[in-house]
Amino acid sequence: MTAPAFWRGRRVLVTGHTGFKGSWLSLWLQGLGADVTGLALAPPTSPSLFALARVGDGMTSVEGDIRDIATVRSVMAECAPEVVFHLAAQPLVLESYRDPVASYATNVMGTVHVLDAVRATPGVRAVVNVTTDKCYANREWTWGYREVDRLGGDDPYSSSKACAELVAAAMRASYFPAARYAEHGVSLASVRAGNVIGGGDWAANRLVPDLLAAFAAGRPAVLRRPDAIRPWQHVLDPLAGYLALAERLVQDGPSWGEAWNFGPADHGAQPVRWVADRLSGAWGPTACWTIDDAGSSASTTIAGNAAGASPHETHVLTLDSAKARQRLRWMPRLDLDAAIRWTADWHRAYVRRDDMRDVTRAQLHAYGALPAMIPSNAVSCP
Repeated sequence: MTAPAFWRGRRVLVTGHTGFKGSWLSLWLQGLGADVTGLALAPPTSPSLFALARVGDGMTSVEGDIRDIATVRSVMAECAPEVVFHLAAQPLVLESYRDPVASYATNVMGTVHVLDAVRATPGVRAVVNVTTDKCYANREWTWGYREVDRLGGDDPYSSSKACAELVAAAMRASYFPAARYAEHGVSLASVRAGNVIGGGDWAANRLVPDLLAAFAAGRPAVLRRPDAIRPWQHVLDPLAGYLALAERLVQDGPSWGEAWNFGPADHGAQPVRWVADRLSGAWGPTACWTIDDAGSSASTTIAGNAAGASPHETHVLTLDSAKARQRLRWMPRLDLDAAIRWTADWHRAYVRRDDMRDVTRAQLHAYGALPAMIPSNAVSCP
């Protein structure tokens, strides 16, 4: 459970605060009473959750590029954070095929810049480095990847995030080792979540945003990889894990400074067609989808295949979050059916032109009142 008293008045830096995940986290931290500063490029989409929910109204928002080390150092020194959430990234697989140089520059050197700025900033206590479930070397097996499994990546995005994990591990060993914690006072952890869904995501070539765009326009959505399996989860579930982990990093020190998976509930790994069926049902009778006969693209929908005819895509990908459940006592609060309903509800409110700051904050409040789910018995393979 997130402790409001812990966050009240605490200085926090969120990189990537204008993105989908960063906007939800920034608004949540504001509600907890934190003193939040954000560093990011302008919102990556229009519309955006950042603009619609007026996320910038309750924080210090700095527009800048983490590829510019001088900017990162300046912002870090100015806000003097106690906690850093590093979310800024190039997050799209297809975009990484289109521009691998920019993807590596952002995801790898951007992480180097943030962690080097932490090294130069007295007072930082905890760093949560956000990567992805795709940082694991894919073996197409049916059980979940664990934090000790080999890192890798067959596309530039996945590879760059595996590199970001290696950067974090090396910086921790070199500059923030547990043995010298009394000197540096910094605890650094990396977190890996699944395919997050929720209100306010308009990123191109993502299943749920493309489905919702088609439904809102009254046209069928077109799926290209309906049988691909992913670990789907509502964005608030991993964010709750990040917040809980940050608290432990500050309070208990470097024993928590390692990699953590925050995956979905037991039935959260589902094929694309399953999600499309549930989302169309949650949207209403006008929503429908069909399959693209070509079936060769890495994109789950027909829109925007920037990578060409057949870029690589993992077929099966799931996470094992037993460590977070056992040690951190973290558990998802929304099963996938509920996550899909919440996402559809948010976007219907957007179509109605409701006040989306109020809608978003209401979902945050409702989430905080939910109990953690009880997992079914699960078996991990070594």
